[in-house]
Amino acid sequence: MTQPVSDIAFTPSVKAAQEERGSRGGYALMEKRGGWSARITPDLAAFVGERDSLYLGTASKDGQPYIQHRGGPKGFVKVLDDKTLALADFSGNRQYISVGNLDENDRAFIFFMDYPNRRRIKVWGRAEFVEDSPALLERLVDPAYGARVERALVFHVEAWDVNCPQHITPRFTEEEIRDNDK
Repeated sequence: MTQPVSDIAFTPSVKAAQEERGSRGGYALMEKRGGWSARITPDLAAFVGERDSLYLGTASKDGQPYIQHRGGPKGFVKVLDDKTLALADFSGNRQYISVGNLDENDRAFIFFMDYPNRRRIKVWGRAEFVEDSPALLERLVDPAYGARVERALVFHVEAWDVNCPQHITPRFTEEEIRDNDK
């Protein structure tokens, strides 16, 4: 039997915790019905195209976790194909923690939030920074956005899941508030 895509997160220890706390049966049923996806669907591509920020999780080779906010104009994350997301990596505080982490451990995680609609999408995969591809950067850069681009972040999707809206407080951008006032 093929392993469910959700096994990327539902390790044996996680499954044991689910079993102990009574939720394993529901997740096992979800897995039997097809479960999570490993490919970027049109719905996911549309969702990603509307985001203006994300949270990127990486870890050092020793497992020390790190989460970093990434932002840009709406649609700054591009779908390159049904397994790959990419974005221009703008200059920032110059700590290069994500760069260093991915140099030694390519496992990564993206957390997308849609606060107004109380939706979140979790994406597991492997990531790399690409510094020597002018063609890729040209595909990712929005000339109207004034930030300096240092490199591209390419994210190879291995699994993704839509999470429940519970406990998400709706938040709105200034643009969304203006649009609602019209």
